[in-house]
Amino acid sequence: MDASIQITLPPVSSLSSSALSFLNSEQDLSRARSYIDELQSQCFDLDRTLIDLNSRLHSTLLSYASFSDGIHLLFDDATSKLTDLRSFTCPPPLSSSLSPSDGQGRREEILGEELPALAKEVARVETVRVYAETALKLDTLVGDIEDAVSSAMNKKLRKHSSTQSVEEMRLHAIERLGHSEDVLISVTETHPQWTSLVSAVDHRIDRALATLRPQAIADHRSLLGSLGWPPPLSTLTSSNLDAGKSAEVSNPLFTMQGLLKQQYCENFLALCHLQELQWRRKSRQLEGHNRKVALQQPLWAIEELVNPISIACQRHFSKWIDKPEFVFALVYKITRDYVDTMDELLQPLVDEARLVGYSCREEWISAMVTSLVTYLAKEIFPKYVAELDGESVSGVQSKARFSWLHLVDLMIAFDKQIQSLVMHSGISLSLQDDGNLQKISSLSVFCDRPDLLDIWAEIELNDTLEKLKPEVDDERNWTAKIEGALLSGFESYKSPAVSSAFVRRLLLVVDRCRSLPNAFLRSRFLKMAGGSITQRYLDCLLLRCQEAEGLTALTDDNGLIKVANSVNAAHYFESVLKEWCEDTFFLELGFGHSEQLGIGINDNSDLEGRIDGPVGCVFDEEIKKLENFRKEWVERISVAVLRGFDARCREYIKNRRQWQEKGEESWTISKTLVGALDYLQGKMAVAEENLNRIDFVGAWRSLAAGVDHLLFNGLFMSMVKFHDAGVERFNGDMEILFGVFRAWCLRPEAFFPKTSDGLKLLTMSEEQLRDTIAGGGKRMKENGIIHLNVAEAEKIQNKRVFMS
Repeated sequence: MDASIQITLPPVSSLSSSALSFLNSEQDLSRARSYIDELQSQCFDLDRTLIDLNSRLHSTLLSYASFSDGIHLLFDDATSKLTDLRSFTCPPPLSSSLSPSDGQGRREEILGEELPALAKEVARVETVRVYAETALKLDTLVGDIEDAVSSAMNKKLRKHSSTQSVEEMRLHAIERLGHSEDVLISVTETHPQWTSLVSAVDHRIDRALATLRPQAIADHRSLLGSLGWPPPLSTLTSSNLDAGKSAEVSNPLFTMQGLLKQQYCENFLALCHLQELQWRRKSRQLEGHNRKVALQQPLWAIEELVNPISIACQRHFSKWIDKPEFVFALVYKITRDYVDTMDELLQPLVDEARLVGYSCREEWISAMVTSLVTYLAKEIFPKYVAELDGESVSGVQSKARFSWLHLVDLMIAFDKQIQSLVMHSGISLSLQDDGNLQKISSLSVFCDRPDLLDIWAEIELNDTLEKLKPEVDDERNWTAKIEGALLSGFESYKSPAVSSAFVRRLLLVVDRCRSLPNAFLRSRFLKMAGGSITQRYLDCLLLRCQEAEGLTALTDDNGLIKVANSVNAAHYFESVLKEWCEDTFFLELGFGHSEQLGIGINDNSDLEGRIDGPVGCVFDEEIKKLENFRKEWVERISVAVLRGFDARCREYIKNRRQWQEKGEESWTISKTLVGALDYLQGKMAVAEENLNRIDFVGAWRSLAAGVDHLLFNGLFMSMVKFHDAGVERFNGDMEILFGVFRAWCLRPEAFFPKTSDGLKLLTMSEEQLRDTIAGGGKRMKENGIIHLNVAEAEKIQNKRVFMS
């Protein structure tokens, strides 16, 4: 044997049985030369690594020595200056030749100028010392990280059999990364001006992580392949999926044992530690910015579990392009079958890695839903859009529209299953939070594709309007009244049954929009579909009112009843929307709509003009339209009745002689006014019977104001002279007129302000009337004349003729 390789062998008694068996094997002894060559190669590599480390240590010590020498020089300079300072600040001896004034001036110069400069220099020296120590510490840490990463890569390249040592090196590198991050956080908090040092260290760490993370992920994928992941999906077919059952498949994560399980857990932990470190680094680097979005990342280890399953599922999905229900069934089954594994096996590892805010169950569900959303966006929806485009050319859209609505139904049902799976898991996930809801919703496909949302809203709208068309065309739905109320608290608006049909259909659209994962999408969808349904409802009401007005000018009872029913329908629908808008769900949609329009929640200018209505409701615009429609047509009812009343009392107003003659004793009302009052009372009786109570109040008040204006301008402002008998006649006529309105209020004269004030002036004595007018506005108010000005009162005074 060559003398260069002779070594001292241990005693035989100290060798293990396996070693003795190896030495006694002739086959193994024949391979000793190859083992020796391999060991010599490894020793050579280790020697070379040791030489490199010694060289780096030597350069580091030289660098530290230079820093140390510089710091010593700075301290020597500071010591010298402190000595000089002491000599200057000590009181001079009695034998000193300096005068007291010279000593005092020197002391002030030292205290005022040299001492602050010295303190500043000492602080600078201390800062340099701290900087040097921090830089040296970071350099050492980063050097350890680079060495560990390099050693791990070399062992992987040589395919060394000791995989555990690779994991140890990786964990050592991660540990040193954590220490370096602690130092960097401390530096950014205490010395934010050291940006160049932090940037240089981050650059070196980024290069190390660019090697470390892909290596850890590659090892993780290799381990998953060794475990048999993903599990076989060949037993899942369309027939047993349709039946809701499939053959049981063993879970590779539960069946792994021994060294393989240990390696998987160590690698899983390494990935979690790396992600926790990456989160800390991003949090530090994005300090002062919007970190919430940038820091939201899926759990890397769970992504590595889902990606191979997603690829395996694609082969099945391609066969079910026309049967999307099987796609949803397969994704849900896989999600449900392996969700317990996340809690029992992987969650403790995540907790050990101190990844705060991560739930393996939630991440697993979210990753599976994300893979489904990706498939829908790339494969399913483009096919349906193409079908819609093709059918729009031919003019027939029933099949494509049905397929689209069927797909949305499947998505909504799937999301409910997933939410149930989450809620029964015991984890505290708030489904009211849009961020959480979006991660577990297949409808999140519309978040990145608002054009698809617009298509869905249009299809939903057309489908709803088609279903409403038979109910709108059925005249019985416009005459039959709603019995009871859909929502509690509604008074009887005497609304036709067609309004109930529109409310039901709109409520279905609202329920569909609740499934969307964020307020912006819900608001956009409801504004397009729900707002258009409301507009269609308003168009139907307007058309019926215009038909009634165009045919009869609202002079007959049928036309009046038709308009009254439309007003009732508008008021009922308006009340339903206002009731909904008091709910938090609709208020959030209103804020989402404001953001969509670029209006901030705190924009006071947007709130002006909406004080009287529900602020921030998504249906504000529709409510305003319904309210304007209702007020307009209530006013038109009043105008139509007033027009008929004017035509019938025209002779009464133009007959000026009747106010100078005494009426017949058997008559308590002027004969020419009887027909007009009878007409007015008859029309208002029809309106009262068919119009809801609130709008009827508005109708008779508007009518009273019109009659007041008609009588005041036709009598008091005309060339009429009132004698005593005429005043008595007019007073009696007004009592009858007020009596008609007394059925709806206690003091009807209050709704005829100018006529009532004019009548008060006419019934005054000559002296009282003269004193009242002469006293001006103040005197008039004292006598209860508050709705007439002085000029109008003087005209009425001139029309009064007193018989001596």
